[in-house]
Amino acid sequence: MIKKSAGLSRRRFLQDSSLAAGSFFIVPRDVLGRGYIAPSDKLNIAGIGCGGKARVNLPLAYNKGSDNIVALCDVDDRMAVESRKQWPGAPYYKDYRELLEKENKNIDAVIVTTPDHMHAPIALAAMQLGKHVYCEKPLTHDIYEARILSRAAEKYKVVTQMGNQGSSGDDTRKVETWIQAGIIGDVHTVHVWTNRPVWPQGVPTPTGNFEIPKELDWNLWLGTAPQRDYNPAYLPALWRGWVDFGTGSLGDMGCHFIDVPYRALKLRYPIAVECSVGSVYSGFFKEAIYTDSYPPSSVTYVHFPEREGMVPTQLIWYDGGIKPRRPDELLPDEEMEGIDGGMIFEGTKGKLMAGLFGGNPTLLPTSLMQHTNLPPSKYPFVEGGPPGHQQQWVKASKKGWGTYTSSSFDKSGPLAETVLMGTLAVRSYNLSETDAQGKKKFPGRKKLLWDGENMRITNFEGANQFVRREYRGGIKLEV
Repeated sequence: MIKKSAGLSRRRFLQDSSLAAGSFFIVPRDVLGRGYIAPSDKLNIAGIGCGGKARVNLPLAYNKGSDNIVALCDVDDRMAVESRKQWPGAPYYKDYRELLEKENKNIDAVIVTTPDHMHAPIALAAMQLGKHVYCEKPLTHDIYEARILSRAAEKYKVVTQMGNQGSSGDDTRKVETWIQAGIIGDVHTVHVWTNRPVWPQGVPTPTGNFEIPKELDWNLWLGTAPQRDYNPAYLPALWRGWVDFGTGSLGDMGCHFIDVPYRALKLRYPIAVECSVGSVYSGFFKEAIYTDSYPPSSVTYVHFPEREGMVPTQLIWYDGGIKPRRPDELLPDEEMEGIDGGMIFEGTKGKLMAGLFGGNPTLLPTSLMQHTNLPPSKYPFVEGGPPGHQQQWVKASKKGWGTYTSSSFDKSGPLAETVLMGTLAVRSYNLSETDAQGKKKFPGRKKLLWDGENMRITNFEGANQFVRREYRGGIKLEV
């Protein structure tokens, strides 16, 4: 049974951090006077996942008291220390299901800042209760999960936002405008690269017996992932490199970088993907393949068809220290990238280079910037830019379903699917099968053909296991 979110007139306000969790009251706006925000006009937010990026998301959503953080949840008490100090009156839970059950009447919205493998079940559970959802990037761990969350947002009529804050940045809108205005002609190739990973990848599964820290509920941390023994090699932030929990370099930075060309080129579902991955050697010329962690580096080619009058496009992703060839148009001493990576659009009339979030978009050669008439953005800027990404979602949640957000799940869901196509290719790379003559072959190292509508690789069945994983305990994710 789906319970709808309480309306604005029914929102409750936590009067004081020293009061018990059940003590609430509503003050009308006219009693407070002009310039004050009525408690009933504040969004009551629960934070699920209290460490890491939550230490940015929660304060920005709280915005110095313009809204309320009324409940907190984390499976690891060590990660929740600072958030619990900042909001001592917010009830604290370890299990998100208990929070949603007990605080259902007190919350309007949920911010999900957990490891990737738990994004989808938590976000869906909140949406089914009619709660607005802000979910960190990548939106999900699997392609199927991203499709489900996109459908759920529309079905349950809730306001959503993925945590790729660059989608609210001015530079993203500039690049989108310039590309669609044809400044560099028809874009046929986009190079995107990152300095990630900055955590271990291409490493063997850790061994050894370790005592589970008393502050950590390891079973809840595993959540939907397969059962395995606790090891400090997995957390707090090291989970990104392990395939059961994270989505590697692509998942960490792809939703930031690829978002810019995805919008500018009106990309949708790709039609094919292929990749090559870096190797790890153990001993003389002996290649070690570790399928429990992502490879140390990769290059992924994602192919998109013609769409809305735009030519077919190839997007090439590089990570692990690999970069595209330096453009001939750059002078020897000119920088090619920002600290986190960059992107280069190649069109029939020229090239455009930018950094993270489309930062500092520049025509190549750079001298063109001095005498090219660049159109102003045709897309409205977001108040506050990227740091206003969370507040944009808060304000939209107060207005309700249908209010624009930069990265609502109808937009960020398909983007996440494209990013996760890359992880599917990487994980399929070393899969093998035996042909009729008993010879081993590696279809995953060839071009994988993708049926986006039906979410299937059509020329290598083995790769489809990475479209939708099986949850531990047989739990199903359905709308």
